[in-house]
Amino acid sequence: MSSPMIAWVPVVNRVYKYFASDNFNYAAKSIDLPSVPIHDVETAAEKRPRTLKHLLRANHVNHSVIYHDLQFHNHMPHLLGSAYLLGADEDQLQHIYDEESKQLEEWHDSPGEISDADWRHYLGDKRYQRAYVDFYEDELALKYGYDWKKVAEEYLFSGQEPLINGLIGGLGHPLIHLGYAYELSNRELGMEALAMGSVSYNYLHKYLDEPSYTKPSTYSTTSPLEILHKIESDARFDGLFTHRGSDNIDTLFCDHEDLILEHWNAWTITDPNKQFADSQQAAVALLIRTVKEGTHAHDFFMVHLLTTSHAVRILLPLIPKKFHINLVRQWWLLTIAVYVAQLRPKISDDIEIKPSQGWKYVDNKAVNSPYATDAHYVKALRAMKEAAFTWGDVHDWYLAAAVHFADDFRGWTGFALEEEDYQPTN
Repeated sequence: MSSPMIAWVPVVNRVYKYFASDNFNYAAKSIDLPSVPIHDVETAAEKRPRTLKHLLRANHVNHSVIYHDLQFHNHMPHLLGSAYLLGADEDQLQHIYDEESKQLEEWHDSPGEISDADWRHYLGDKRYQRAYVDFYEDELALKYGYDWKKVAEEYLFSGQEPLINGLIGGLGHPLIHLGYAYELSNRELGMEALAMGSVSYNYLHKYLDEPSYTKPSTYSTTSPLEILHKIESDARFDGLFTHRGSDNIDTLFCDHEDLILEHWNAWTITDPNKQFADSQQAAVALLIRTVKEGTHAHDFFMVHLLTTSHAVRILLPLIPKKFHINLVRQWWLLTIAVYVAQLRPKISDDIEIKPSQGWKYVDNKAVNSPYATDAHYVKALRAMKEAAFTWGDVHDWYLAAAVHFADDFRGWTGFALEEEDYQPTN
């Protein structure tokens, strides 16, 4: 009986050495990308950036970051920022603000205040959104000389469980918000992002904070799209849910954590830059290539995977390198969870798309089409454009996807409804 046990020792040692080596030592890796242009609307003198600044400040003063029974997130800054970066003029920005304001809600007092002694105690409690904004703004004024990035450095990137590892709570909205805060160099957005990240904080952070969850899988690949195809055909997921929707995500992690982690850990990051590029292509494919032919209905939850990937791209050159791979793997964890929660739609390779127009056409559709006040529509176009300019658009792949989406889009599907139903946006 002893010899088989001894025979396993070299195999176990080889596996351990592989996963303890630089191939699996993610803390030693980083992604080398140039920053996107930073648009400092706070100090700009021209009317268009001043208009954006005033509207962002008005939203900050007047509207809560979470609303509708604490279920929906305030997308106003995402829409205003995307439209601005795609060329919207002052009147268009004002129109966006007026339309988006109709569905937002004013601030409500929190049950109590938050201090630096108990700020972690209320993490995840959306009732304290106002208290968190007040807390971070007090820190900004009293400790950090109105340098919001120093506040972010203190609370996002320091301590044993830094907030940066929990930004995919709330479908990644805090991550998206933070990306716009940095790109627009706007302290109101910075404070909102910290508050949103605080009240959306949940159990998902532990998969990044606790090294034990990063472990050998039953298979390994460098391709995220290959893993998504494997998940699509994995019969162990069959019949887990009767409907699509984000409410499936908690059940997944509670009852089927082992399946999620198996596929999550299968993505072995050996070439960080290339594999991040691959992940951005996968995010576009999830949005564009999961649409049922003839429906024009794109999955509302898949678009979050694209816009969170875009946020990761914005943030990577601007945050400490030791968080780079964890941020990408955090996005990857959200991607797998959302894909399974949406019942693993087929990612078709048969959809042939060709760029019939250029980026000016895409920009125009974003700010002038009937969907110009749909935050997710505009953000998706912005994300595809930035990916194209980041990686170089070989064969106009991103441009083709953006033109196709701009023309094909008619509304969002993917909610906990009957298969044939979808939510039009106009």
